[in-house]
Amino acid sequence: MVETDLDEESGVNNGNANGNMDGPARVAKAISICGLEASIERFDDGTSTAIDAAAALKCELGQIVKTLVLLAEKRPTAVLVPGDRQVDMAALARLLGIPRKRLKMVPLEQVLNLTGYPVGGVPPVGLPGQWDVIAEKSLMRFSKVWAAAGAIDALFCTSPEKLLEATQAQLASFGKVGE
Repeated sequence: MVETDLDEESGVNNGNANGNMDGPARVAKAISICGLEASIERFDDGTSTAIDAAAALKCELGQIVKTLVLLAEKRPTAVLVPGDRQVDMAALARLLGIPRKRLKMVPLEQVLNLTGYPVGGVPPVGLPGQWDVIAEKSLMRFSKVWAAAGAIDALFCTSPEKLLEATQAQLASFGKVGE
């Protein structure tokens, strides 16, 4: 489980996107606090989907980290998955030791309120409060990956190893091929 060290002044812990800093600024602060050496890049055409992000970066789809927002027995859980994979919800539920029916994707219209970031811009770092973070093992096949940075046109790059360390993610196999 990771808990953010950002204070209320940062706008992260207020549960919405109307903090004192915009999303990418909050993510930049979180990146710094986590000790990641990464800078945020902005893209005119937007990067709200893994396909859009990979096209903008001219990289493999799998190098894009999707941060999916789930509730596992009502606990906020960030699931980090390569852009070329889907979550096998039954496998993830087994991994978490909970019944499949107790693992739910957060409805898209509730993501902003829960995370403080828009759908397509949810970062793996800088989430408000305490989150369990689980990363799909297949992310490790790349030397660098790109993740959303708080807005639908913002990304940051790091190594999978550093991302796992920064997010305190549990590494496991629960993905299946597909977008």
